[in-house]
Amino acid sequence: MAWDTDASNSYVITENPGPSSQSTSQQISRISKEGKIEGMPPEPARDDHERLSLGPTRLSVATALPSSRDRWWRIRFFRGMIHDVRRRAPFFLSDWTDAWDYRVIPATVYMFCANILPALAFSLDMFEKTDRNYGVNEVLLASVLGAVVFACFAAQPLIIVGVTGPITVFNYTVYDIMTPRGTNYLGFMAWIGIWSMVMHWIVAITNMCNGLKYVTRFSCDIFGFYVAFVYLQKGIQVLTRQWEAAGETSAYVSIMVSLLVFMSGWVCSELGKSSLFHRWVRKFIEDYGIVLTIVFFTGFVHIGHMRNVNIDTLPISKSFFPTIGRSWLVTFWDIDVQDIFLAIPFALLLTILFYFDHNVSSLIAQGSEFPLRKPAGFHWDMFLLGVTTGVAGILGLPAPNGLIPQAPFHTKALSVTRQVADNDERNKGKVIHVADHVVEQRVSNLAQGIITLGTMTRPLLILVHLIPQGVFAGLFFVMGVQALEENGITQKLIFLAQEKHFTLDSDPLKQIKRRWVVWVFVIIELMGFGGTFAITQTIAAIGFPVIILLLIPVRAYLFPYLFTQDELKALDAPTASPFTMESVGGVHGYKEELPTALDREDANEEVKRASFHSSPGLLAP
Repeated sequence: MAWDTDASNSYVITENPGPSSQSTSQQISRISKEGKIEGMPPEPARDDHERLSLGPTRLSVATALPSSRDRWWRIRFFRGMIHDVRRRAPFFLSDWTDAWDYRVIPATVYMFCANILPALAFSLDMFEKTDRNYGVNEVLLASVLGAVVFACFAAQPLIIVGVTGPITVFNYTVYDIMTPRGTNYLGFMAWIGIWSMVMHWIVAITNMCNGLKYVTRFSCDIFGFYVAFVYLQKGIQVLTRQWEAAGETSAYVSIMVSLLVFMSGWVCSELGKSSLFHRWVRKFIEDYGIVLTIVFFTGFVHIGHMRNVNIDTLPISKSFFPTIGRSWLVTFWDIDVQDIFLAIPFALLLTILFYFDHNVSSLIAQGSEFPLRKPAGFHWDMFLLGVTTGVAGILGLPAPNGLIPQAPFHTKALSVTRQVADNDERNKGKVIHVADHVVEQRVSNLAQGIITLGTMTRPLLILVHLIPQGVFAGLFFVMGVQALEENGITQKLIFLAQEKHFTLDSDPLKQIKRRWVVWVFVIIELMGFGGTFAITQTIAAIGFPVIILLLIPVRAYLFPYLFTQDELKALDAPTASPFTMESVGGVHGYKEELPTALDREDANEEVKRASFHSSPGLLAP
């Protein structure tokens, strides 16, 4: 098959069976600008909603794996970045104009709370474990840096970037390792950021993000399961610290408040999915329930006898200044030369962590369940992530990267749903809500970043200081449980525990004849999670990104020997659609008839070479 393009049309040469099974004939089809292939049967008529929701599926037909002509040792520098920019640039203007939609408002408010409140709780963790080197202002500014850069310049502006649980573990583990040596901690972290920036750029320039084609829901589910448990663990740690910080009475009040926040937040989420009340009431509760819950329970602790209890709140510092008495520019030059080079292996581990963490956030936020219409760009975003990592290190900030579960929550908040009939025979007459389209734009991400910057002003810092730590713990529980509910490991465990009679016929797992195969798959996933979580509880926590990275080749090369192809299709699936994965050359094992945009340059060269050995009129329109 070959591909050629000109200013108006594209041509595909395909081999079709001839009259005899021993011969083939070449047929040329013309593809117009609108993407229609002449000679193909017309599409059946659809209404606007159906056509909109199925658009990405048709676009993904043009997605395929890289040509077999490519060899693994061939590196085409900047190739992925250039193609990412070319594919996304035509949509840059619409990324701003498409924001004229109501869904942007609740998505902005929800993301502001879902991003800033866990980040503030993480700042409390780092504040205590890094001797106040990282505090509220550092975390807020890191979130602003990630939001502004990625909202304005990223090829995937839906991705929420901020301070995560894994980077928190990384930062205080480095502190535990390096401070006994008398090393300038922030200077050392700055060099980690600088070296990691260079490594991110190398990854982007050499197209290493193409390795994402091997990432499936197997490794994403394990990492998502780990992050969910980190949220639950941090919530518990916030509560256990209350005994030492504020006394027994305050600790029990904090536990009560955290559980009430958790239950209220969970109820608001479930009401949004239910059939109770009018639809606009359900959507209002779903969109703003968490925000109202936080506001209510911030004042709740001042009611009655509770106002006499010394409730521990979040410590703050001077607005727009670092937590400790220093300038924003870290003196990274005031460090031993040996420590500069000692930062390289730490930077490598950080790069591995961000390669997986950020890209998995991007994959999940652009999952196949979301009908996205605009192309992705992993290589360019990896380059931008290197920029923010280096800048964060020089400014003495925790490095921001893609957030789980906030990133997919953002896409879900921007999704416009419609009602369709449930196809399951047991639910005849019932309707379900499916995503019709997503409001793909840059404003909600940028707006929540600007609001976060405003939080660094003195009046808003004082308001943040009023929030009890029990509320932060409750929010951790809400986000952790919500992440677990959507996780594939949880879904498989529910399937195994559920009575067979109540399992829907449409469930792919029900098609697996050997039920023990599901048990084996889940046990392997839980072992991967257990190993990752266990190592983060030790001084070797800094090496946990390596375990996560090793999950990818295990799935790609070992599992085909353990399970049949039909079983793997039911147990696992690509995280994102082929349309989204076109930036990295498609999905491993996914074959289509047409080449990706990344292969058209190679295909054009082949067509030119072939034209010398064929009829000169072969490619004529």
